[in-house]
Amino acid sequence: MIDLTIHHENLAHNIRKARENRVVIPTYRQMKHPETIPGVIRDRLKAVGLWDVDPLNLFRITWKNEAKETGGLYQDVPNYIELPPSLTGVPARIVCLVGKWFPTGCHKVGASYGCLVPRLVTGQFDATTDHAVWPSTGNYCRGGAFNSKLLAVDSVAILPEGMSRERFDWLRSIAGQVIATPGCESNVKEIFDKANELKRQPHMMVFNQFEEMGNHLWHYQVTGDAIATVFEHVKRPGDRMAGACFTSGSAGTIGCGDYLKEQYPAMRLAVGEALQCPTILNNGFGGHRIEGIGDKHIPWIHNVKNTDIVIAIDDEDSQRLLRLFNDPAGLRYLRMEAGVDEETLSRLSWLGISGIANVLCCIKMAKYYELTGRDVVCTVLTDSAAMYGSRIQELSAQYGPYDAAAAAVDHQLHMLGLRTDSMEELTYQGRKRVHNLKYYTWVEQQGRTVDELNDLWYDEEKTWKGVHAQADELDGLIEAFNEATGVLKSL
Repeated sequence: MIDLTIHHENLAHNIRKARENRVVIPTYRQMKHPETIPGVIRDRLKAVGLWDVDPLNLFRITWKNEAKETGGLYQDVPNYIELPPSLTGVPARIVCLVGKWFPTGCHKVGASYGCLVPRLVTGQFDATTDHAVWPSTGNYCRGGAFNSKLLAVDSVAILPEGMSRERFDWLRSIAGQVIATPGCESNVKEIFDKANELKRQPHMMVFNQFEEMGNHLWHYQVTGDAIATVFEHVKRPGDRMAGACFTSGSAGTIGCGDYLKEQYPAMRLAVGEALQCPTILNNGFGGHRIEGIGDKHIPWIHNVKNTDIVIAIDDEDSQRLLRLFNDPAGLRYLRMEAGVDEETLSRLSWLGISGIANVLCCIKMAKYYELTGRDVVCTVLTDSAAMYGSRIQELSAQYGPYDAAAAAVDHQLHMLGLRTDSMEELTYQGRKRVHNLKYYTWVEQQGRTVDELNDLWYDEEKTWKGVHAQADELDGLIEAFNEATGVLKSL
């Protein structure tokens, strides 16, 4: 469970610093139901840009932001895209929540919030002396650095040197320090090694997304509620929530599956990973290009016992479709030859590389289970193509000019032609095999105990359900913190 022990001296420091920097912290309830956000904050947000370094943007950590770069407020239903069969090649309804309209353009700003805020409102982190260290394979350290800036906290961002140029360029303007570790997307151990090195220095607090239960809780509470809200909005008589698919990454997003299974017990929950690094599928290893999803280990916060199927995605599929969805020739082909509607075409740039991989997982699930037009499969688009302009340029340089013939090949081969290979429907023993892989990272390398590992598998009440129940207690601590600063009352 999340440690909520109060450290009174540090808490007093945090309250003073929040007061000085005019910081008000949103509750979980407000992130799920932004209509409960005080009117004075909503009024002030009308003059604030989505990416502005303004503490008010903490109140845009919600799936229900309006799709506006500046001055947007909230809507009743989160932004979503339903991808048509003309694009996906399957009759199942594939519905995707959109991460582009979070501050930083990615939903990881929520996950990092869920890790940092509990330490702030308990005083376990001292905002006047400590540095927040954000080890990441991409977007998490961006969200962590942004939240740190809004909360007047010093930050250190760690990510692999092989990540896209856009990530590094933006981070250098926000984070106190940016550290590039060796390797690519799947080189997670190198990130851990650097984080552990920093941890030995005074006043460095590491927020490891792969083990922070605050990451799991944020997605359980906020993303789970958002997906359920969208499903209830789009469902027709006779429709059912058939499944949800999420690439592994830190296993934060898939934490919403715990919530969804409570609401829709018959649904299936899938975890995706790169075929080039099939750790979950067959204990494999390797490098890959699906930015944001890690690999070579099983995250501590992945509730494997609740996962039904593992799906591997070829990283070449996600790269080629990124180009198809963002090149004018690709869009012309999809319009004229595939018959994709204009509304969908206008939103394909809302899919980043890992979002495309999530969609491909949904397609493979739909084919594997022979889902029909009455079946809804949900996922999230973690970020958008705005994060990958340099990758699109690299693809153009590698493959040359794009035309209708190349677009047709990419659509047919990398989306419509997906097969149900490189998948495993997990039995009890299959799940246990995956869970046991946590031992090598977390017990042997990161200092966890065997008893803690066994608790994740055998004691659901003590671990997963215990964490799920902490949101109300956290909201109480956040409200007390805001009351103590007096900032909200003074607005």
